[in-house]
Amino acid sequence: MIARLHGTLISSDTESAVIDVGGVGYLVFCSARTLRTLPADGGAATVVVETHVREDHIHLYGFTTENERAWFRTLLSVQGVGARMALAVLSTLSPDELSMAIAADDKAVLRRAPGVGPKVAGRIAAELKDKAAGLAIGPITLAASSNQAAAIDESSVTTGEAVSALVNLGYGRSEAFSAVAAAVGDASANGDVAALIRAGLKELSAQ
Repeated sequence: MIARLHGTLISSDTESAVIDVGGVGYLVFCSARTLRTLPADGGAATVVVETHVREDHIHLYGFTTENERAWFRTLLSVQGVGARMALAVLSTLSPDELSMAIAADDKAVLRRAPGVGPKVAGRIAAELKDKAAGLAIGPITLAASSNQAAAIDESSVTTGEAVSALVNLGYGRSEAFSAVAAAVGDASANGDVAALIRAGLKELSAQ
């Protein structure tokens, strides 16, 4: 299985990119968000990859962040959501926007993605509500240092508890998610729920 590609960008269009790695050109399907982060043709490109193997094809799906790939995998777990639709959702909404839309049960936001109708939006909101907390923290870019990535990973484990605590204090779930996502940069060094809650409260008080 291919999990990551690093090479030279040969070309890209509205749906995919071709990356040359050691003389082999890999066709990688990407969201519009990922494609916008890629360099000009001839530049060095790095993507994390989700490999799908079927009887009639092998498809590679590329992302510039681990968080976006995690959301791609999560969206595919929803009935009626295929790879093309998952990429459409991620082209329309950032991972944090998607997390907050699901947490707030905001189906209208989910329906902004091409091909997502009322029924599919409802299933995404219902089936992924419990998973949104763990994926709410902003993306870890491939250029981030290992220490930064470790800190963010550690704090993301406590995100759900911090959001629940803020909700119990009377804040709406959507604004609680937003505050925790914005605060994680300050709180991640401490790596505990209490620090994340305090940072979230600070963000909310500043609004």
